[in-house]
Amino acid sequence: MHRLTVPELRYLSAPVRKFALAATLAAVALSPLPAQSEEASAGFGTITMEGQGSVTVAPDMAVITARVVTVAKTAAEALAGNTADISKVIEQIKATGVKSKDIQTSGFAIYPRYERVTDNSGRQPDITGYEVRNGVEVNVRDLVKLGDLLSKVVDSGANSVDGIRFQVSDPDEKLDEARKEAVMAARHKAEIFAAAAGVDLGSIVSISETGIQKPRPVMMRAESMMMTKAAPVPVEAGEETISASVTIQWQLTSND
Repeated sequence: MHRLTVPELRYLSAPVRKFALAATLAAVALSPLPAQSEEASAGFGTITMEGQGSVTVAPDMAVITARVVTVAKTAAEALAGNTADISKVIEQIKATGVKSKDIQTSGFAIYPRYERVTDNSGRQPDITGYEVRNGVEVNVRDLVKLGDLLSKVVDSGANSVDGIRFQVSDPDEKLDEARKEAVMAARHKAEIFAAAAGVDLGSIVSISETGIQKPRPVMMRAESMMMTKAAPVPVEAGEETISASVTIQWQLTSND
């Protein structure tokens, strides 16, 4: 069908020109539009699934804080006695194979000790002596030696052990395993739903991590360790769980 051009319309009479213009516009409207993309015309939509993964791991290190508390008449005497005792503790810790980089001074302080005022005179209490506290925080990377180390720390002069924190030295490696399990779990669920609906999973539209859980240090009190010449202290590290969650969205395609 020949479509009149604008120059050709000029030579037609007004009624004929209106009719020809209307016919031309109608022909343009009826012309086929460019084919839409196969993906858009398919219209299968998307599917979004969440997956969780977890890995159980045993702690492979412990952190202990051992202190020496010394009381004397003067600050100088208390400091001298405390320094000698904490030096013995550190020496004993190193003798068990702990490296210097895993030993750190912690909580050094000097406090005056006051008399107890029992009358109602309102006077200020006198200083009766001084107390010096000094400790070390120790990273124990061989848990087999932990029980023996605790006993030797007490035997060498530590009179306060705040507690034991069991930890996983490299949780990131285990966290990556949990992430992989989370992705597989999300895909597994998506494949089940897609198969039931008669479609296939296409490419991933988006993927995001919605949460992680790393092991928290597990505390163990140690008041019962304060004894002379104690036998190796029994300790159990237990297990910790590292987990991750992901949300993934896929395009859906025809399974034909």
